[in-house]
Amino acid sequence: MSQTTFLFPGQGAQHVGMGKTIAERFPAARDLYNRASAILGYDLAQLCFEGPVERLDTTVVSQPALFVSSLAALEMLKAERPEVVAGCQYAAGLSLGEYTALVFAGAMSFEDGVRVVKVRGEAMQAAADAVASGMVSALLLDRDKVAEVCQGAGAAGRIWIANYLCPGNTVLSGEKGACTLAAELIEKASGKPIPLAVAGAFHTPIMESACEKLADVLKSVTIVSPRIPVVSNVDAKVHQDPEDIRGVLVRQVTQPVLWEDSIRWLLAQGAGPFFEVGPGKVLKGLMKRIDRKVECESVNDSQ
Repeated sequence: MSQTTFLFPGQGAQHVGMGKTIAERFPAARDLYNRASAILGYDLAQLCFEGPVERLDTTVVSQPALFVSSLAALEMLKAERPEVVAGCQYAAGLSLGEYTALVFAGAMSFEDGVRVVKVRGEAMQAAADAVASGMVSALLLDRDKVAEVCQGAGAAGRIWIANYLCPGNTVLSGEKGACTLAAELIEKASGKPIPLAVAGAFHTPIMESACEKLADVLKSVTIVSPRIPVVSNVDAKVHQDPEDIRGVLVRQVTQPVLWEDSIRWLLAQGAGPFFEVGPGKVLKGLMKRIDRKVECESVNDSQ
């Protein structure tokens, strides 16, 4: 028996033009951009559809942009294949995508989701601005080897493992000097370093100052138990209690994303087929590296 599962992308999947053809074809999708723009105080649709890319890529804009564009893709799926949406049994999202998953699962209203994601983006940007920091992907190395690299790079500053994405793709996050040294150590270990175009050291204690602002806005919105299980990034587990959900969302800002562990938990439950709902094909690519046999279909208007 199929256990359809929706996966929602995180920051980095955004691109100029995302959601444009979906919004043109589906009024319900266009309505989401309008409702979000009223809360954000700027024209989100214009930034998503036309850019400029420099503004769309900022943490402050890219987070609400991806959140809304993913839910717009969901509206397209609802219109074209309502049985797939109605039959969805599980959901998960990468970093920011966890908020999209929770809104889809009915734990939070769309408007409250926009409010929370707006504050999250602003708070993370402010934390990033306070410390010269960044992130670097370590490709082709196993977890133990990346842990060694992380330890060695600590000689040049604070650095942590921030994302366990899939076998051979782990992300380090920390102060600029430590990231530079980490890239050198990754190469020495026969890995491939890829510096990421992000504002700062996400999913590390460098983001600590964002936690209080995020906790405050999460207290101000209504959260209820999700109608389907949503797998959390911080522990690869399902949380039903609204207070627990608030807690894991705050912890997520400073703790590593256990994406590979989350997918393996879903596969152990017999989850599948999978749908990546939102811009890009990042999660589909990660799925191939976790289990080549598992189907993951992209639902978006990305080229």
